[in-house]
Amino acid sequence: MKLIFIRHAEPDYSVDSLTAAGFREAALLAKRVAQWPVTNVYVSPLGRAQATAAPSLQALGCTGQTLPWLREFNCGEYDMPDRPGKRKREPWDFLPEYWTARPAFGDRDAWTTLPVMQAMPQNVDARFAEVCAGVDGLLARYGYTREQGYYRVAADARRDAVAVCFCHLGVTGAAAGHVLNIAPPLLWQSFFLAPSSVTVLNTEEQTPGIAGFRCQMMGDTAHLRASGEPVSAMGAFGPVFDESGHTL
Repeated sequence: MKLIFIRHAEPDYSVDSLTAAGFREAALLAKRVAQWPVTNVYVSPLGRAQATAAPSLQALGCTGQTLPWLREFNCGEYDMPDRPGKRKREPWDFLPEYWTARPAFGDRDAWTTLPVMQAMPQNVDARFAEVCAGVDGLLARYGYTREQGYYRVAADARRDAVAVCFCHLGVTGAAAGHVLNIAPPLLWQSFFLAPSSVTVLNTEEQTPGIAGFRCQMMGDTAHLRASGEPVSAMGAFGPVFDESGHTL
């Protein structure tokens, strides 16, 4: 099966919706999504994800199911230890000289035990456990049950299923990290998912009845390139590579 995560289009965080560019991105994305053999659509409860999903749901002629665990992976305001006095609301965006000096950031079993994670106002362990249970519960609907780091495939599993999740950068990193057995901070710190971008995880069943996931594409913006729409740098700390010819 295919598990597809779509980051919301360019956000207007002040009203939890989209910018004018974001609404254009969502419309272009809908043309792309309409060509997929989608089985089910799941959506974060936050407004920017709902607004991104709406044109695609209309194009598909279906409704989406809102799942609370797909909301953004926020854990409250705290002082960044690598930048004293700077307030953040997410457990990512640390400076490279800070996180690379702490190997536990890359340990899938220990990253939540880091002092900086434990110091956040909201419990990171509990939030990550919620995401892990959420994505495993979703996969179980299609006949994939997690065992250790892989998935046991039921005899009646929906191997042809395409589950699409409209959500956010942070929760995508958390869910994908769990499914791929990679510590989420490595994805958060090292990969950029542009607004409205597409990330595809696909099952591989090399041993019959046992499946693992492999990332086939991450942060893809082909729908923007095809229409000449600039790729938004929202969420990046440097200019993005834009094949549409725009300079950012």
